[in-house]
Amino acid sequence: MNKMTIRDIEVAGKRVLVRVDFNVPVDAETGAIVDDSRIRATLPTIRYLTDRNARVILISHLGRPKGRVVDSLRLTPVAQRLSQILGQQVGVAANCIGPEVEKSVETLKAGDVLLLENLRFHSNEETGSSEFARDLSRLGDIFVNDAFGTSHRAHASIGGIGQYLPAVAGLLLEKEINTLGGLLEHPVHPFTSVFGGTKVSDKVAMLKNIMGKVDCLLIGGGMAATFLKAMGYEVGKSLIEADSVDMATELIKETEMRGARLILPVDVVVADEIESKSKGRVVPVDAIPGDKKIVDIGPRTVEQFSEELKSSWTVFWNGPMGVEEIPQFAVGTQALAKLLPTLNGTTIVGGGSTAEVVDAMGLADKVTFVSTGGGASLKFLGGEELPGVVALRDKGTI
Repeated sequence: MNKMTIRDIEVAGKRVLVRVDFNVPVDAETGAIVDDSRIRATLPTIRYLTDRNARVILISHLGRPKGRVVDSLRLTPVAQRLSQILGQQVGVAANCIGPEVEKSVETLKAGDVLLLENLRFHSNEETGSSEFARDLSRLGDIFVNDAFGTSHRAHASIGGIGQYLPAVAGLLLEKEINTLGGLLEHPVHPFTSVFGGTKVSDKVAMLKNIMGKVDCLLIGGGMAATFLKAMGYEVGKSLIEADSVDMATELIKETEMRGARLILPVDVVVADEIESKSKGRVVPVDAIPGDKKIVDIGPRTVEQFSEELKSSWTVFWNGPMGVEEIPQFAVGTQALAKLLPTLNGTTIVGGGSTAEVVDAMGLADKVTFVSTGGGASLKFLGGEELPGVVALRDKGTI
């Protein structure tokens, strides 16, 4: 990565404004944080700064309050959890801009950490307002982006603050870019990518961009229905996007042209409805009933996919193999997740719901890398420039 990082600047005594991604899942009834992995992922950057006597001001969003104050989306619980795992008190401000916040920042001592209130309580954050970015920039001497998960969005706190402050990457953002970039630049072969989830349209750019690098593509999840349809199979009432069959047909042809192997399920689990009370049954892909929906890959497919992964030295996985939030339809996804730690090569999980599954199963520290950005990783691997990365200073410019 040819962008400057916190290692390239002097931070002692400076007010360092750090954009983090603390958009963590919160229990609607208790307000408790369900998964703190995104908080923990920022610890190396925060500790690097506090160890060097910076005054650290953290900014983040939580949920989608749509420009208004929503008490259930305040960041106080996040500050409390961060205090616990950081091992020091983290202050929390009642807002993210304004005179009172500026006063709170000025009282910070070297090594202190302050978390500002939810950025998205202000509608100007998501509209990318330069005025809001300027107001935020008044709080710092240096800007650090460590929020890879939102770096694909042109929000004020992502792409705007760098217009007013020297902007560099945090350690997490650096690791994300270097790890995912390595998939495109120098993967160790054989290289197998596993794709799932529902929408083909979300992954078209990534599939096309990565296709020339992979040896094998394994397609599961809702996407599999679209590809099976493109291959002439009947897929019952499985959800298929409009125009996605044509996309899949084009991708199949391009895979053949590039010399990669594309492997689809040979059996699937089908059910009447996608509901917690529904029961599934396994059928071969050439015998999917017209009144059923595909909800998971079948056991023969799990076995086939597993054999491909066992012979690979680089594995990238993005998207579940079935409806992973319903236990009986999460068998295929969990089987592949359990397999990853046993593989000999590099194993990378591409964020989003796939990362949530791996985290929930306690496997995150048993694979090579779990990305914190679902949408961001799709955009980056699709060859798109991320606003949050573009805004950073190139090496040698400060």
